[in-house]
Amino acid sequence: MHFSAGPSSSSWHPVVTADSTEAYYWLNWRALLCAVWVLSSMIVASILVWKFEGCRSTASHCSALYKDELWWPCVSEIHPVWLLVFRLVAFVALLGFLVINVLVDGGGIFYYYTQWTFMLVTIYFLIGTLMSAYGCKHLDKFSEDQVIVTTLNVEHRTYIASVNGRKKRQSNILEERLVKETAGYWGILFQIIFQTSAGAVMLTDCVFWFIIFPFLAIKDYNMNFVLVGMHSINVVFLLGETALNSLSFPWFRIAYFLLWTAVYVLFQWVIHACTNIWWPYPFLDLSSNYAPIWYLLVALMHIPCYAAFGLIIKMKHFLLSRWFPESYSSSK
Repeated sequence: MHFSAGPSSSSWHPVVTADSTEAYYWLNWRALLCAVWVLSSMIVASILVWKFEGCRSTASHCSALYKDELWWPCVSEIHPVWLLVFRLVAFVALLGFLVINVLVDGGGIFYYYTQWTFMLVTIYFLIGTLMSAYGCKHLDKFSEDQVIVTTLNVEHRTYIASVNGRKKRQSNILEERLVKETAGYWGILFQIIFQTSAGAVMLTDCVFWFIIFPFLAIKDYNMNFVLVGMHSINVVFLLGETALNSLSFPWFRIAYFLLWTAVYVLFQWVIHACTNIWWPYPFLDLSSNYAPIWYLLVALMHIPCYAAFGLIIKMKHFLLSRWFPESYSSSK
């Protein structure tokens, strides 16, 4: 999602049209309206986090994330070691692309949202590899817990089919939750990074391939291996991870996706308030009269990008529950 990997690259750079270090650049209706869009998204995101993130213990709002769901594949026939191998391969490949990108174009690549997101996905697979390694190391313990929970599930379903007793049904659910160990803060952080990466990857790749790429093709831009890889390998590995893992996809976590982008925009504003340099993405330039429209459109794009990945999750549940009805474990 960028035109150039760094200041030293021979790639195309936007022209600096106004001095962003001057007061007039920021004290106008365009900057004010853009600030309203950014701050509004941050406020909405903060409300969602405040309202829903603390409800993990409340079954009526969202389901708990259990520890074994961090490394146990969604289909029981798949051994957890295969998920470990996949995460390790993904981490090594993503890290390799990131290192090559830095060696070729320098540290200036982190001036771009694409590299921010790519780095986030790399961190996700690093944490996932460590969690899978931990799970495989303690596999015997968690396998015993899985057997106990499966037995409880069978008894629970049998009881529901024969008796319509609300109190007993609630006690069975509570008993199952006491058997399985919840994920804790690291597990929740892992899930948050997964969902933030999902939305951000959809945003960067869609904007690049459907908006920026046609423009670059018209300008006879030299498409290299690294540029193409940075906008494709991330979503490939993330979709593979999605097909294998047991993580759920709570809708309110779009809040972190919004905050992630908002932090990047604020980072760019601080940089440009201090130094008069070109913008990595032309639509971020506040000197344009169309800037408020661009900022609003990009903000609204977060919704379909996040929803698209949520739809992929639903398709996964739909297909695997029919292909593997006896062994597929659908996360909430």
